[in-house]
Amino acid sequence: MQDSPSLVDQCTAVLEMNDRGNYTQPAHGLYPHQWLWDSCFVAIGLRHIDVERAQTELTSLIRGQWHNGMLPNIIFRDDAAYRTDRNIWRSWLNPYAPNGVATTGITQPPMLAEAIVQVGKKLALPERRSWYRMMWPALVSYHQWLYTERDPHKEGLMLQIHPWETGLDNTPPWMAEMHEHQLPVWITIIEKTHLDRVINLFRRDTRSVPIDERFSTVEALTLFDIQRRLRRKGYDINKILDHGLFAIEDLAFNSIFIRANQHLRDIAKTIREDLPEGLDASIKKTETAFEQLYDPYSGQYYSRDFITHRLLKIPTVATLLPLYAGSISKETAAKLVKMLENDQAFGTAYPVPSVTANSFWFHPRLYWQGPSWVNMNWLIIDGLERYGYKDHAAALRESTLEMVEKSGCSEYFDPHTGQAAGAMNFSWTAALALDLFKTQK
Repeated sequence: MQDSPSLVDQCTAVLEMNDRGNYTQPAHGLYPHQWLWDSCFVAIGLRHIDVERAQTELTSLIRGQWHNGMLPNIIFRDDAAYRTDRNIWRSWLNPYAPNGVATTGITQPPMLAEAIVQVGKKLALPERRSWYRMMWPALVSYHQWLYTERDPHKEGLMLQIHPWETGLDNTPPWMAEMHEHQLPVWITIIEKTHLDRVINLFRRDTRSVPIDERFSTVEALTLFDIQRRLRRKGYDINKILDHGLFAIEDLAFNSIFIRANQHLRDIAKTIREDLPEGLDASIKKTETAFEQLYDPYSGQYYSRDFITHRLLKIPTVATLLPLYAGSISKETAAKLVKMLENDQAFGTAYPVPSVTANSFWFHPRLYWQGPSWVNMNWLIIDGLERYGYKDHAAALRESTLEMVEKSGCSEYFDPHTGQAAGAMNFSWTAALALDLFKTQK
């Protein structure tokens, strides 16, 4: 792709617009708080503009870390206008919640290690080591928390307790499972009496985004009902699993975690630190256990029900994330790449769609059920390059940048036309497009 200062200027302007001083909000109005993996993606792009500001983006996440090591998916602004958001979660019900900082009680895909390493690449070795040492305690504590609380049977895979923990909020495997569980009576009444149409008028997300690009009101209410039940249990994982709703070993989350563990090892070597006792063995177990998510008949990986170990066989963009994990065989990677080439699967005009184009679930503008997302493309490009698929990576990089240049820094994009969808002036789109542009060979 030829030099395009207009793209760089556009992306930089979006990041400046959403800068809250010590963190970057994902988008004005719709997403005013600090999200975990959003800030990680933002830092990856910010490093090209101001590496110190990129570091601040990540250190600001640590202020919300729980005393047990958990990094929450959201740190709430303390403005009076957002009191309701803080009260919905009431993180202070859990004794491990941070003092003086309101957060959620769940986490999000562990992108922190990747972001730390990417920012570190912009620093000379002495400064990089200092940077790694600064972030080391919080990062190790987070990975240890995942193994302690989210792998209760010591099987190697991390479980998630809410679709929001995957980052792919209404991804079909989770929605299918959610619909299989009996809806609460009050939600069933709302659905049957069509009161959801009235509730639509009060949804904050649909003030910024057309309602046909978001999940239904019944689904939104169900997601909040699940959150309410987690809150009632004080976000105590033992109580949650003892009276479980549903827990899933999510493919996207575990793919990202495997790569995060690899980065953790590399950081340890750079600063000459030993991993805490047992952590290295746990990391090896995760890489081995990950193969249990593979279905040899379809040649794909899937998310898995934590209790029954049943694979949830609905292909989504997560299907390609084992390429990013980097732990799968070259032969299996080749099978996944063929899906990227197939125009009935992920090979749309502006890939990568969040579900396959031939899926029952596919809708080109409906949140995580069809649109292409720049953060997913970034992860897949990284995996393709490390597996030696340089041409595929270059093609996906070019189509991604073309999509952003054509339609702006929107939250997601129609995979057929490349047209903007979701929230406008979206931070991680700007940051990762900037990174893809700056790092192209």
